[in-house]
Amino acid sequence: MKFQDDSYYIERVLTGDVSAYASLVAKHKNLVFSIVLKILNNREDAEEIAQDIFLKVYRSLKTFEKKSKFSTWLYRIAYNTAISKTRKKKLEFVPMEESVVSNYSTDEVQQNMHLMEENDRQVLLEKALKTLPDEDQLLITLFYKNENSIEDISYITGFTVSNVKVKLHRIRKKLYHEIQELVKKN
Repeated sequence: MKFQDDSYYIERVLTGDVSAYASLVAKHKNLVFSIVLKILNNREDAEEIAQDIFLKVYRSLKTFEKKSKFSTWLYRIAYNTAISKTRKKKLEFVPMEESVVSNYSTDEVQQNMHLMEENDRQVLLEKALKTLPDEDQLLITLFYKNENSIEDISYITGFTVSNVKVKLHRIRKKLYHEIQELVKKN
């Protein structure tokens, strides 16, 4: 199904067409569920929380200020709601200076990946992704699959922009090394 821009559905909902919200849910339900599932690691809880998130967003839709994309706002709510559910586990992240982050290069990883056939690269990438911790998978999903900006991911996760950059760099390195190991095994 081809979806309209989020603002189209939002305007319809805000002018009284409640049924337009179903299209927003359909458009974003998979990624919201994925975010919540990665954090909670429990399918039933994730389904329940995802439903709660869409209900919360519907009730708050009139407060959406359009300072960011609707999807960014929605994913931030999803992330925060899931994190609130799992308050048991708190991780401390130390921000790095921007100059340190900019010294890192992913050229080697990108060049080596481009040497492979597209199908082989996709299969290896999917296998390598499954070896990553849930948080790393979530960041990769937000950045590459959902095409969120570093700033959007920072807003969604609460990490600093520098921290997101460092994390993505390290994840790409992990993926590269994991792919190398998979190639050696085959």
